[in-house]
Amino acid sequence: MLHSPPTQAYRKDEQIIGSNGRMRIASTGSWRLHATDSKPEDLNAQIAEILGRLTPDLHIWTHLSSRYRLDLFCGLFLNSPNEGLCLSPQSLRALGERGIELGLDIYSGAND
Repeated sequence: MLHSPPTQAYRKDEQIIGSNGRMRIASTGSWRLHATDSKPEDLNAQIAEILGRLTPDLHIWTHLSSRYRLDLFCGLFLNSPNEGLCLSPQSLRALGERGIELGLDIYSGAND
């Protein structure tokens, strides 16, 4: 349906090994696709990379977003406390057309 295999996937109630090495039972299902790391950050290119590997058919995305929570999660590791980034209108439009929520965890660089 999405035209790409996931980087990682599991079903609700499946036994999975967490990042701490402990086994747990998944409380929800998950289908994940990772982007290539980018230094310096290039979130627009990473969004384009991920969406470029998936179906462009907006009818499929409408169907998926009516049944599932679609979330593009990004961890941003900044070099300094006063650093920022911009998302292009094209990236925002592509996510919005597909019903994909953008989640950001932002980690600030050390104070000098």
